[in-house]
Amino acid sequence: MHRFPDRGRTAPLPASAGHTTRSVGLDPGGDDGVGAVRAFRTGRIVTGERLTEKVERRLLAYEDAFNSSMRNYHARIELKATASSGTVIHWYGEYETSRLLGWVMPRYLQKFMQGMAEGLARYAEECKPGL
Repeated sequence: MHRFPDRGRTAPLPASAGHTTRSVGLDPGGDDGVGAVRAFRTGRIVTGERLTEKVERRLLAYEDAFNSSMRNYHARIELKATASSGTVIHWYGEYETSRLLGWVMPRYLQKFMQGMAEGLARYAEECKPGL
């Protein structure tokens, strides 16, 4: 079991395998609910994540819906307001992968998830009320 680090401040399977390779159950307004599957592309690879828990402005949890590189992947993003009107982002998860990818994935995911957390922080800063 691999874990990607806690950072303070998120090839398709064939349809015959019982999985989808597309987004499912998305809200047209962008407010996706628990059970929605979000498919996204990173280079040539398409992966999907299913929302498993959501508390508006506080928590988002998801698991792999289809991912050829990882198994039993699940992650949580927890947001906590600070006294100085900032937000701490706690983004963490676990996954299993092949022995070969076990050497590459931790470094790749650390860099990738750090970029995602920084993007989330920038977005939150831009959306502050009253600015």
